[in-house]
This record gives sequence, C-alpha cells and structure tokens, in this order.
Amino acid sequence: MIFNNLLKNLIYDPVLFLGILVFYLLLLNFPISLFALFNKRAVSYVRFISILVNLSISLQLISRWYISDHFPISNLYESLYFLVWGISLGQLIIEKEYRTPIIASIATPIELLTVAFACFVLPEDLKLSSSLVPALRSSWLIMHVSVVMLSYSALIIGSLLSTSVLFINKSQPLQIRSSSTGIGAYNISNNYLNNINEPIKFSHSEELDTLSYRSILIGFVLLTLGLITGAIWANEAWGTWWSWDPKETWAFISWLFYAAYLHMRISKGWQGRRPAILATVGFFVILICYLGVNFLGIGLHSYGWIFGILGSF
Repeated sequence: MIFNNLLKNLIYDPVLFLGILVFYLLLLNFPISLFALFNKRAVSYVRFISILVNLSISLQLISRWYISDHFPISNLYESLYFLVWGISLGQLIIEKEYRTPIIASIATPIELLTVAFACFVLPEDLKLSSSLVPALRSSWLIMHVSVVMLSYSALIIGSLLSTSVLFINKSQPLQIRSSSTGIGAYNISNNYLNNINEPIKFSHSEELDTLSYRSILIGFVLLTLGLITGAIWANEAWGTWWSWDPKETWAFISWLFYAAYLHMRISKGWQGRRPAILATVGFFVILICYLGVNFLGIGLHSYGWIFGILGSF
C-alpha cells in the first residue's frame, strides 16, 4: 500500500515526491555525519548519501523544468532547492580537496533545515509550478538568478567553514602558513641547502580556513557577476540600471561586506580568528539578503506569497 502511494506520487507529482525524498535522505545523513566525526568509517556512507541528495535534487529540478517549460528558479520553493543543490555540490567538491567529516557535519544541518522549510512550511500554492510573470520571461533569468544563487551557496559554505574555525583547535594559535590560494609550502634553510621547498602539515583549523577563504572568493566573484547581469536585466525590464530596490540594496550590502572581508584578509594581512568572525557575521547578512528582505513583501523582486507576505528569490 505504501509502495503504491509512493509510486503514484512519483508518477503524478515527481517534483514534490523528489523533494520529500531529499528531506528523508538528509534526515538520515544528519546523524550519520555527526557519528562520522568520531568514527571515520562512516565517512564513506555520508559521502554516498550526499551524492544521492545532489542527484535527487538535480532530477527534481530537471523534472520541474520539463513540466513548467522554464528554468526552475522562479519562486521560493524552487530557489530553496537550487540553493541546497549548490551547497551539496560545493560540499562534495570541498570534500574531494580535503577529506574530513567536519565539512559534511557543517553543511548537512543547513541543507536539512532549508529542505524542511521548503517541504513543510511553505504553502502548497507556492510549491506548484506557475506561469512566469512578465518580468521573468527573459533569457536573463538563467544568467542572473542562477549565478546569484550559486554565489549564495558558495558564501554560505565559506562562512560556515569559518565558523567551524572558531571552535576547532581553539586552544592553539591560528597562524596561516599557506598562501592565499592555499598552496601549502614554505622555505626553510639549513647548513647545506637554502630555500628548499618542503610541504608542511596543516591543522584542521588551517585547512578549513583556507577552504573557507577560497569558497568566499568564488562566491564573491559570482555575486559580482550576479550584480552586473542583474543591472543589465533591470535596464531591459524596467528601464533603469539600479533602482535601490530592497533586494538590490541588500545584495550590494552583501557585496560590500565580503569585499571588506577580502580586503582585510589580502591587503591588511588579517589571519586566524578575526576574519573567521567577520565571515560568520556574513552568513547572517546573506540570510537577510536571501530571505529576510523578501518577507517584507516590498520591492520589485517579490513574486510569490508566503504567510500572506510576498517572497521569492
């Protein structure tokens, strides 16, 4: 009976079915990712489930694209899953660079909360596919919105990794010994040879700090591209490059915030926990930009209802 219901849901509403499936996969992966912190044999299971999550969301977005005949990022439900897709993809890429259960234990709770919000908090009307409003019927929908959402994913991952730096090896001084691109080598001298490059072993904090920096740098570049493409699209749709819409304003605030982070890190030589604190605050800045502004229900970027309040991407 249960199998028949699941089969019917898969056939008649594959998007919602896959959305629920992703929730249960993440619900399963959450305790396993925490267990993997103490037993590394569970790491392979965590990675396998994370791959299933990413593939399931990919299939869900493709299904919505096929059903709606437009890129599936036009309302809050779709953008939440696209955000989780970006975070899970970033998680898998980072884990390929640095194999540690810490990354999954950080990313999985955020992914789970986001999917739970999309599945059980959003009203049913907002989950359904609908025709695009005139302002969104443009090829810029893919070029602008997808880039911005991917920038949110990268910035969220980078900020969460920075938060972990504040709690891991906190009794030890954090002095970054790699370059800003994460190349782990330094010069030493002895009686026989000078300037020999030798690899050094980094602590968890130093590895995570480097990965955080790189994630934020990628997110910042994507956010810059998002602002540029958004300005071009706004000029085509509304006849103005910039209107100080609340969404535009907070996107610019987010850009300034992470620009300050990169400036302090590159030009001022900030290392260790000071930039980690700054990046942690950045997580809440992105949260306000992505969700908080939309809950106000004002501006040109609101297209869907939630709790009687407008909200979109």
